[in-house]
Amino acid sequence: MALEIKKAADIGFCSGVRRAIDILEPAVLKRGCVETLGAVVHNQQVVRRLTALGVRVVKGVDDIKGDTVVVSSHGVSPKIEEEIRARQINIIDTTCPFVKRAQVTACKLVKSGFYTAVYGDSGHPEVKGILGWADGKGVATLDAEVITRLDKLPRRLGVLSQTTQIPARFTEFTKKLIDSTLVKDSELRIVDTICYDSRRRQAAALRLAGESNLMLVIGGNTSANTGRLVELCSELVETYLVETADEIKPSWLKGRRQVGITSGASTDDQTINEVLKRLKTLAQS
Repeated sequence: MALEIKKAADIGFCSGVRRAIDILEPAVLKRGCVETLGAVVHNQQVVRRLTALGVRVVKGVDDIKGDTVVVSSHGVSPKIEEEIRARQINIIDTTCPFVKRAQVTACKLVKSGFYTAVYGDSGHPEVKGILGWADGKGVATLDAEVITRLDKLPRRLGVLSQTTQIPARFTEFTKKLIDSTLVKDSELRIVDTICYDSRRRQAAALRLAGESNLMLVIGGNTSANTGRLVELCSELVETYLVETADEIKPSWLKGRRQVGITSGASTDDQTINEVLKRLKTLAQS
């Protein structure tokens, strides 16, 4: 029986990544060279293509050489923005609107007197930026016990999420906090800041995984949203993460009838098409 290859309904760039690239590409074509504070997206193929156009990635403010810098789709803290402007450097902001919403939420919470808990990867640039908007009055964690074990539980606790987290796990996290932190006169405010594109992409991947014998998730090894797609699909079917078509092993396809493919939010169409082409070639060999 021939191998059936299906793409998830939501695949390729999300709206936030598309917006960031649509802002960045005209800027680099106009200027010839543009610096970005961190990779604009977590995908090596996209970064290499942008580098060829004239994009230079810098790790920190001290590394900026020109008079203009691009803030990535993951956003930055207000203190970093202030530091950049203090050096008379212009900012081109490509922060994803969903990330911006989470930043504004964190800012509002702290101004209202809430200690802020961000459900997310503490080392991720997006999460670091969100905590920055909470003026340091918060913590990022995936473990509710980190909060419940605080020496002194805050009377007012605000909870939000990294935009690409899994909704069901955010719900579990908040339930644990409700069970553990609500005491007399306490207040818990929960704001769901998971982005719509992530929800839709995860749901589409799960539907396809349920119909497949094998799933391939195309995306960067450092991409948080890609990693969560791998986690979700792996619960239903054998799943592999691939950055490029060359990583696909023929042995994965033995005995398979239906192969599903999905991608992280920063995976470009060219890489997806190359994966499809290789799968078709292997299926015919």
